[in-house]
Amino acid sequence: MSGLAGLLAHHHGPGVYRWVAAAPPEDVAHTVERAGWRFGYVDGWRHQTRAEFLTAVGEALAFAPHYGRNLDALNDCLRDVPAATVLLWDGWGTLARADEAAFAAVRTILGEHALTTLLRGEGPALDVPLLE
Repeated sequence: MSGLAGLLAHHHGPGVYRWVAAAPPEDVAHTVERAGWRFGYVDGWRHQTRAEFLTAVGEALAFAPHYGRNLDALNDCLRDVPAATVLLWDGWGTLARADEAAFAAVRTILGEHALTTLLRGEGPALDVPLLE
């Protein structure tokens, strides 16, 4: 799981990264949690719209039941997510291609908080670092 070990050892700061790895989400979760970090997973192949993503991320990161499933609520709830959190977003390119504005807003919000988001899979070119 190249790059992930460096992230978990705090060699990389929080932020949004592209990540190329073939490990199943369960294996990634095991590695992340064993290092004492929290883990969340969004399957972008199944949750392709903004509304579906917002619901899935709320479930993945265990947001409170009153989470409003909108961009403002996402921003607010991410303030309470600990820095040692990895969100793996497989298939992110589906939302990025279908709704560029929504993806751009989500990406900005994710990048403004202490968690680390790993974008895995094909998608449009982005100006985000590759986690190697």
